[in-house]
Amino acid sequence: MKTSVLFLGLAAAVGIFALAPVHAQAEAAICYNCPPEWANWGQMLKNIKSDLNINIPGDNKNSGQAIAQIIAEKASPVADIAYLGVNAGISAAAQDLVEAWKPERFNEIPAGLKDSNSRWWAVHQGTIGLFVNVDALGNTPVPACWADLKKSEYKGLVGYLDPTSAAVGYASAVAINTALGGSFDDFTPAVKYLKDLAGNGAIVTKQTSYARTVSGEIPILMDYDFNAYRAKYTEPGKFVFVLPCEGSVTFPYVMTLVKNAPHTDTAKKVLDYLLSDKGQLFWTTAYLRPVLPVEMPKDIADKFLPASEYQRAKDVDWGKAQAAQAAFSQRYLSEVR
Repeated sequence: MKTSVLFLGLAAAVGIFALAPVHAQAEAAICYNCPPEWANWGQMLKNIKSDLNINIPGDNKNSGQAIAQIIAEKASPVADIAYLGVNAGISAAAQDLVEAWKPERFNEIPAGLKDSNSRWWAVHQGTIGLFVNVDALGNTPVPACWADLKKSEYKGLVGYLDPTSAAVGYASAVAINTALGGSFDDFTPAVKYLKDLAGNGAIVTKQTSYARTVSGEIPILMDYDFNAYRAKYTEPGKFVFVLPCEGSVTFPYVMTLVKNAPHTDTAKKVLDYLLSDKGQLFWTTAYLRPVLPVEMPKDIADKFLPASEYQRAKDVDWGKAQAAQAAFSQRYLSEVR
């Protein structure tokens, strides 16, 4: 009798499971430097979960920290993919930290925005300028030029990310140097400028500082246009993006496949998705310029500064910029910090 009861119980349990709906377990992948508050990665990660059923946790490393972690874990990799500033992507390739692999639309990416050996490729671009919390400035006028930030009225009001570690920090240094007449062989204009800013109470941070600018803790941040536009159109308060009168530079962000990634097949699905029409169009809603020629919706394009303003933003050779970074960093650490 006991055997019969046990059998019936098991049969009933099997029946219950057979009738229950089957949900495929989500795959997982790890992305280093996919910060939820940066470039609206938070929503992109939700889209990846919804469309691909792949879980990717947010990660707040900057580009330099991501590379340092990948190096530390080289014998037993944890990350599958990494999102990096282009200079960091070039560095990662040179250090043999990433795999050569071509996503499905690799050939459609312009030549200057991908590694010829397919070790990194851009997904979108931003333009360096000033992300300004107008309310936090009070009666202080919104600056128009790089030179303005050295004035005493901006003492303690200006911030930037560490240019020896964060991609946006180094991109800001390149923008300043280029705008003030320097070259990759001569970073004196940027070093002198940042030294002057240090004397004017500049705030130097290690991590993404979007929230600190929105809160007013850092009223003026050297940052990308897409972060300023995001704040302008989604946050309470008044925010503007200033493309400095002396000029600036554009900067691509790239994706890489980590060498010996633990979830390679899953990672490749994600990398292809980011270059799909849907993925590229999403970046425009985050006020980024996609790398592939998808048309930016007019309602989004109209929220940018006029095209005439963007003529002051130059494209530079980021391969040469990356080669010059170590020398710049040494000067920054010895002369500015």
